[in-house]
Amino acid sequence: MNATHTMGTPLWTGLAWLTTTVLLYLGSKALFIRHPRVWLSPILVAPLLLLALVLFTGTTYEAYWSQTRWLTWLLGPATVAFALPIYQQRRLIARYPITLAAGVLTGVVVGVGSSWLLSLGLDLPHEVMLSLLPRSVSTPFAMPAAQALGGQPELAVLAVLVTGVFGMLVGQGWLWWAGIRHPVSEGAAFGAAAHGVGTAKAWQMGPEQGAIASLVMIFSGIALVLLTPVLSAMLRLVG
Repeated sequence: MNATHTMGTPLWTGLAWLTTTVLLYLGSKALFIRHPRVWLSPILVAPLLLLALVLFTGTTYEAYWSQTRWLTWLLGPATVAFALPIYQQRRLIARYPITLAAGVLTGVVVGVGSSWLLSLGLDLPHEVMLSLLPRSVSTPFAMPAAQALGGQPELAVLAVLVTGVFGMLVGQGWLWWAGIRHPVSEGAAFGAAAHGVGTAKAWQMGPEQGAIASLVMIFSGIALVLLTPVLSAMLRLVG
């Protein structure tokens, strides 16, 4: 009897999708290192290639997710690993406590508030709105936050990806247009608004921007997860 995978999918097919996903990411990363262009970023190229491949083969999202969900489980260790950069940048935290706190507070309030207003303006279903609320924090924090709020973690991941890519593409130009030149302010803006993708862009701009963006990204995610019960209660009152 042949071994089968989840949802009746053959085991070899599941391994093929898992391997393909990893290889596409590694390949797009190698391409980006060789040609560092914004439109060649792995966070943009790999998902687009995967989407095209899934559509070409006629694979459903449920089937693909069931075969590659092992990668999502790695978000647990990744979340714990965030403690390392916090420790490494402890002197920077002590140097800019107000800037970091302002960046985190602004990022969480504006991110959640804009998602809520956008959902109301577009008359989106309630479950979709709940999935969009944590779109401005990194995936390891957005998924549990969306689930706790009653949304779909998978949809939250998509919203996080779109938000990060958009922030990476327009963030630096918008900051220059607004007259924001200080590296600490630039880093805080990228970390608060565009999470991991924005942080990668901030590191390209300079080490101080990258370090600040990393800290703001981490603290924003932690803050949102901790505030999720309060946010859930507020949404029940409003709704």
